[in-house]
Amino acid sequence: MVDDRFSDPLSPLLQRLLGGVPLLEESPTHVLEVVGVLESYGEVLDAYSRNLIYQGEQQFLNPFPVFRFFNGEFSLGRLWRHLNHDRINFEYAEYCQKAMLWHGTGGLDAFLESGRFTGICQQVAHLKQRHDPLLGLLSALFPRFLPELIRSAATTHALGQFWRVMSDLFLGLARAHREGRITSIASVVEFVKQGLVAAAGLPIRYAVQLHGGTVAILPEDAKLTFLTDVAVPYVEAVFLRGMPFLGTLSFNAQATQIPHDQGQFGYGALFADPLPTMGAGIPPSLLMQDMYRHLPRALEDVYRSQGRGVVDIHVKICMSFQKAMFCVTNGAINGTMPYPLDDPDPHHRSANRNHCMAWLERLRQARLAALEARGPETIRTPGHR
Repeated sequence: MVDDRFSDPLSPLLQRLLGGVPLLEESPTHVLEVVGVLESYGEVLDAYSRNLIYQGEQQFLNPFPVFRFFNGEFSLGRLWRHLNHDRINFEYAEYCQKAMLWHGTGGLDAFLESGRFTGICQQVAHLKQRHDPLLGLLSALFPRFLPELIRSAATTHALGQFWRVMSDLFLGLARAHREGRITSIASVVEFVKQGLVAAAGLPIRYAVQLHGGTVAILPEDAKLTFLTDVAVPYVEAVFLRGMPFLGTLSFNAQATQIPHDQGQFGYGALFADPLPTMGAGIPPSLLMQDMYRHLPRALEDVYRSQGRGVVDIHVKICMSFQKAMFCVTNGAINGTMPYPLDDPDPHHRSANRNHCMAWLERLRQARLAALEARGPETIRTPGHR
């Protein structure tokens, strides 16, 4: 019997999860959208990952990191293209990093709040103060200043490691689709699930070179791993909570447009309206532009054939991206299921049900309408580039 709390539309979704059926409706259009947009996203995440890892290792405690987006390959030509926005918008990567840093959930944040991490920060401070008097003065005047910078650098590097895995996963999904191994939304969700499970135990480590020595910021013995310590906090911070965008909501406490409790935030990717206005202060607009630059021809041709063509293509990409993120979330739910879905033990089945209910409760106000199929399938699938 379904819990009374789960009236429509959540009750059918609960049954789909417990039955091993994807949250996103099956349709050829959905397969084309999800695979195509994740291929584009995989290319973008490759660039994001490389830059965040570069920042964590080569721009560590740099007080003026004005060239941090160049990956150490600065040239006047690249600077000109950067100023003209003919580039990957790494600002979106920083938005996600700040969301993870600010919301601070999961195993990574627990370590960053530990006494062990405090000792590492003191070790870094001792090394830096001997070579950087200004930093030493700031650290003495503001004791939390240096640890906060190190915490930010650790989150940056950890996110870069997470995106490295996800980039490879999404590009692998696109290859599997071209080879005919991915033919349905169910196979997409299963592919993502298997990828997450395979990467679950990968270690998350981070060390920097300081004045001839090596300091482990996220040491091996911290036992931080990919899934529970970085992937789950990422989903919480970026898919679910997010941060309100400047110019869309009032930050005035008296206006009460933003909850006082960060845990009540619902501005993440699964909640957002698909309105990438390309205006300042709307980070997803930057991501949609990056994905447009790497869009597979098959999906781009479909977008051009629909409605207003490329005039609103960023909105179309955003809508497809949201569906894809529901599939990734579906894979995460399935991959963290306590027991196999066909387990006959009543206690195990109850544990699975509670697991699914907890996720659905978080998604109660999400854009669940994105899960529905769009009428009759009339779109022909063009060939890939």
